[in-house]
Amino acid sequence: MTILSLSEGSFTIDGTKQFVPFDERSHELQDRPKGSLLVEIQPFVVVTGEDVLLLDTGLGFEKDGVPQLHLNLMDAGINPGEVTKVLMSHLHKDHAGGVSRFDSNGKHVISFPNATYYVQQKELDYAFEKDSASYITEELECLKLSPNVVLLDGDGVIGGYIQYQLVGGHCPYHQVFRIVDGGETVFFGGDNAPQLQQMKSRFAAKYDYDGKKAMELRQQWWQEGHPAGWKFLFYHDIKTPIG
Repeated sequence: MTILSLSEGSFTIDGTKQFVPFDERSHELQDRPKGSLLVEIQPFVVVTGEDVLLLDTGLGFEKDGVPQLHLNLMDAGINPGEVTKVLMSHLHKDHAGGVSRFDSNGKHVISFPNATYYVQQKELDYAFEKDSASYITEELECLKLSPNVVLLDGDGVIGGYIQYQLVGGHCPYHQVFRIVDGGETVFFGGDNAPQLQQMKSRFAAKYDYDGKKAMELRQQWWQEGHPAGWKFLFYHDIKTPIG
């Protein structure tokens, strides 16, 4: 397998749920509001013998009318039209901003029309039921309508080698993915396993829906996967995207 990190840059986020760009060369963390977290935003591409997999879709920013995610893919040598499956851990705006884009009529359409999207049904329902700044529902509306979207219910297997599991933790209907191909295992825990350091410590985050459960899940996955040589993908880790 080939694994590529598609970094969209570093950001700080505080209680307003706004992602503010951060450049360590010119910005100071102490100048940001108290309690601000410094995170990376980085979807991943995993190229297997069967698929070009995209794991989460970033913030959805554009440059000159082209999604940044598409530009990052092309910089990595991948045509966005080659993506075959989009695997969504959850639908918070920093993970799902790039699921859609504006078409020529100003309507949101899915960003990868040649791909199949895999989304938990209950997570999609929750996004529209929950009045939360973490979800931007107008960007998600196309997931309800597109024939490219497979709505999942609980746990299962995609394509015979991609295991998905509904675990909760960071949000009530968060799912994680385990990709087993060619003797290798890649694990993507989304915001239940966002950074390497959190895997190694007993850290319960206040921003998680169920911080204790998320902490226990991280420890469970690390204890199983680290000695087995899994490749962990850390969506919010500035220094170690792949561990």
